Amino acid sequence: MNATVQEGTFPSPGHHDETACQRISQVLARISDKWTLLVIRTLGPGPMRFNALKRAIGDISQKMLASTLRDLEENGFVSRTVTPVTPPQVEYALTDLGRDFLVPVMALAEWTIANSARIDAARSAYLGKLAAE
Repeated sequence: MNATVQEGTFPSPGHHDETACQRISQVLARISDKWTLLVIRTLGPGPMRFNALKRAIGDISQKMLASTLRDLEENGFVSRTVTPVTPPQVEYALTDLGRDFLVPVMALAEWTIANSARIDAARSAYLGKLAAE
């Protein structure tokens, strides 16, 4: 699969836009930890309460899930809605920004799955070359 970057959407080769590159790096740093993409993908089908989200994800601590949700809320990807009942019910959902972000996340996930064998082969070839030197 060959893909091209649309003109004006990313700094082109030979053109260094430090501000754009820095901004891209900042956003990628915010979402590239172990849990963020999994939380976004899990919320894709619709809103979930905290414990349901924790069960759906599996091996994540309450502390880490709470921290990840706070970061996603801070950056505008997730909304948190509290229903004032006893005990209070808290529901998490993707915002419009989060739903928009889900599209490239799923495309990246599909690309990764489709190309993981090629990446593994390249890594093995490289390590073999290093060992032979």
